[in-house]
Amino acid sequence: MATACVKDLDCRGLRVLIRVDFNVPSRSDGEILDDRRIRAALPTIRHVVDHGGIAIVMSHLGRPAGAGYEADLSLARVAARLGELLGPAHPVIFVKGDCIGPDVTRAVESAAAGEVLMLDNLRFSAGEKSNDANLAASLGALADAYVNDAFGTAHRTHASIVATPAAMEGKPCVAGLLLEKEIHFLSESLTSPARPFIAILGGAKVSDKLAAIKNLLPRVDAVLVGGGMAYTFLKAQDHAIGNSLIESDMIETARQVLAEAANCGTDLVLPTDHVCAQRIEPDVTVRTCELGIPPGWIGLDIGPETLLHWCERVSHAGTVVWNGPVGVFEMQPFDVGTAGLAVALAHASKRHKTVTIVGGGETAAAVEGAGVASSITHVSTGGGASLQMLEGRALPGLSALDSA
Repeated sequence: MATACVKDLDCRGLRVLIRVDFNVPSRSDGEILDDRRIRAALPTIRHVVDHGGIAIVMSHLGRPAGAGYEADLSLARVAARLGELLGPAHPVIFVKGDCIGPDVTRAVESAAAGEVLMLDNLRFSAGEKSNDANLAASLGALADAYVNDAFGTAHRTHASIVATPAAMEGKPCVAGLLLEKEIHFLSESLTSPARPFIAILGGAKVSDKLAAIKNLLPRVDAVLVGGGMAYTFLKAQDHAIGNSLIESDMIETARQVLAEAANCGTDLVLPTDHVCAQRIEPDVTVRTCELGIPPGWIGLDIGPETLLHWCERVSHAGTVVWNGPVGVFEMQPFDVGTAGLAVALAHASKRHKTVTIVGGGETAAAVEGAGVASSITHVSTGGGASLQMLEGRALPGLSALDSA
């Protein structure tokens, strides 16, 4: 189902409530370490104010207790950074403290067209995470239209995501430009991909990605499975895995998935060699093990043979969707496989016009760390939301919006 978008909304004279995801990483003193999420929302905010509207921006930050204002989790620094990025043409007015109440109402009533008003942390109110109808009604009363541009939280049933557009019945409730872009890439990749279509799934546990694997098997030409969860599949094939991570209660499920892949005619590809160590520490002795990891050794990354094979598969793909690192990428020397795949995807995008889509916070961080994010077709801003779409499940935040 197509979703209505802010680009089709006449913003002149409208107060537009925009849910963004400004949950940015910060130092203990509040200094913002990475403002990518703020930059990602700029096109939508600019669209509203450039077309004569008032943008009322709301977000969460961190995990406050929900019992009121907490200085270290205030969005004041974020509002200041947003103002720097927008420039003097669109001043940002920040309302400190509660996200609703008399101060917010007065600020909204006095705001002029072209201005941006930013509310403080939504999660200072316990009603945000409980999808409280009263909080939603108060937020909805502030505006004439609602825009969701927070793909990173679109899978959550929270007041600003679900109950607020419900409370604004009769008013336009639409997707922002970032959300529209996410829907386009993640939905198109599943419904009409360029082929061969390859999914790369990593991460620690089969249980975390089981629904995605089952949804993808009949859709893709191959699934490359790495990370810690590969060892449960290898154990299901009776390979020795040493002391590698395993979900013992998922071994039979892994066997069933392997059988299902065979029935679908889909390649489920597991690593054929591994970078191993006896402890997960930097500067430890490492060795490359082929199938059959000896006792006392832990598989911590895909090996060079596997990396070469997977890069070759990627280079001939029409579409690649990647969610989850294939090794302990935060620590050298166990980052080589993940970084190598990131470079391979970037190369395929540039040279072969492969559609490459990266989802998940860790995978996006790995692509950034490899210095190739700008060469990937699309780096998703949502980890849980992108995984839920790969699982074939509807996102509550999308379901709450008007259809086109």
